[in-house]
Amino acid sequence: MCVIDKIQGRELKIVDTTLRDGEQTAGVVFANSEKIMIAEMLSDLGVNQLEVGIPTMGGDEKEAIKQIVKRNLDSSIMAWNRAVIGDVQQSIDCGVDAVAISISVSDIHIQNKLKTSREWVLEQMVKTTEYAKKNGLYVSVNGEDASRADDDFLIEFIECAKEAGADRFRFCDTVGVMDPFSTRNKIEKIHKATGFDIEMHTHNDFGMATANAIGGVLGGANYVGVTVNGLGERAGNAALEEVLMSLIHVLKYESNIDTRKFIELSEYVSRASGREIPAWKAIVGSNMFRHESGIHADGALKNPKNYEAFDPAEVGLERQIVIGKHSGKAAVINKFKEFGVDISDEDANLVLEEIRRTSVRLKRSLFDKEIASIYKGVLAEKKKGIIRAI
Repeated sequence: MCVIDKIQGRELKIVDTTLRDGEQTAGVVFANSEKIMIAEMLSDLGVNQLEVGIPTMGGDEKEAIKQIVKRNLDSSIMAWNRAVIGDVQQSIDCGVDAVAISISVSDIHIQNKLKTSREWVLEQMVKTTEYAKKNGLYVSVNGEDASRADDDFLIEFIECAKEAGADRFRFCDTVGVMDPFSTRNKIEKIHKATGFDIEMHTHNDFGMATANAIGGVLGGANYVGVTVNGLGERAGNAALEEVLMSLIHVLKYESNIDTRKFIELSEYVSRASGREIPAWKAIVGSNMFRHESGIHADGALKNPKNYEAFDPAEVGLERQIVIGKHSGKAAVINKFKEFGVDISDEDANLVLEEIRRTSVRLKRSLFDKEIASIYKGVLAEKKKGIIRAI
């Protein structure tokens, strides 16, 4: 399963890390059965590779990874490791076909976290990579904090990884400090210098994770790391549903990923993680296809393309016209058509006036029963000869 760039003939692959980085969201814990279910749903969706956990944690973590491997899913199953041979041995014991070997590459991390040297970093990465390759594993070498690393050292790091047999380099914007323009330029420079497969792994600290992932693709990256609903450390990661729909609709990529399953997957992960999907969440939020403003509702009723970037059915949602303070007459008339009532323009205006009053008083949009009740009240007042001035 893949996303294909028709223009450049490049194949893009999606790497989902909901079960590793997503579960590292503060306060989130997936039950083993939930991890297995999420893995199955992602594989059914068509995701290329699943990063499913950290075997060296042992216990339930390791058991869940083993159970996922036993499912023989269509997706490649990857485990996360430090640049430590013992970690890779734990991954081998789980039966995964791929490993991520992660180590810091920025001087900030090397000096202040690892308290060592660039030379030590290269030595550890090479030694661990060679061990993993000798054991028949696909290897992604992760450059933690790559966005703050020296470009020349990144290139040296990648060249050493290539010589050691690594299959790709994961560029990690660990603290989410990049912007999409500098990301594109940096990835383009690294890709041209090394000719190596690059994966984007972006964080959302400044709200640019998805944009930076796309910027990296434009710069030459051919793998994109994502999580469902954008779960992840601190402000989260690039969201799977946002990245895929941006690739398809903004960059005009073709995809055989079944996007109609997005809402089911997002809702399941939301419940399992205990993290509610915000109504305004891009792609899968409940407000994505809800229209209240009079101008917008009227435009959407005439032709949904006026105010919708894509058909809601593409992600498993439905269009809704909400009736409230900002509604217009067209929305009211349409709502009564749903009730099987052919309301006149005059009555629609009278009902709309009361709808707006009621919405302000209640501080929300109205339910169908409330709207029907208002209509009954308007008809009763008309019958008594009480007509409001509009």
